[in-house]
Amino acid sequence: MVLLCGVNSWAQQADSIRISLKNRTKKVSRIPEIKANITPYKPLYMTVGGSGMFNTYSTTPKNTTVVAKDKLLTIVKIYPNPVEDQLNIILSIGKDGTQTTIKIIDLLGNEVATLSNERLNAGEQTKSFVIPNRINPGIYFLRVIAGSESQVKRISVL
Repeated sequence: MVLLCGVNSWAQQADSIRISLKNRTKKVSRIPEIKANITPYKPLYMTVGGSGMFNTYSTTPKNTTVVAKDKLLTIVKIYPNPVEDQLNIILSIGKDGTQTTIKIIDLLGNEVATLSNERLNAGEQTKSFVIPNRINPGIYFLRVIAGSESQVKRISVL
């Protein structure tokens, strides 16, 4: 008995039988070539770490301007934080006459104080508020509601 070994096959044959072994190759599917007018992108950064090499590519061409949805409310800055006596808020309103409410909320979601409830004009607004004496030192949330939009930021009261 003779044992024959091929590249991809094994066969056992008796002395009187003749078997030819063929190298069986897998068919490699060709990926169709897609032709389009696409500008090549260069990697923004490349890092080499213990687990391999990673590339990050930009999917937005350099000359394309991404237009964001018109926001009705953007909180630009809250200062000082932590706050002791006076809180200053810079916010941007997207539409004239927007009903805007500014509230201080505790960690349980209870309303502690309403600092403002008024209609504001479009543009950047700077508002200053004196922190009420009844607010104990701790961590609170500042909820600003403008129309149907709401944003919440964390503040610390000393």
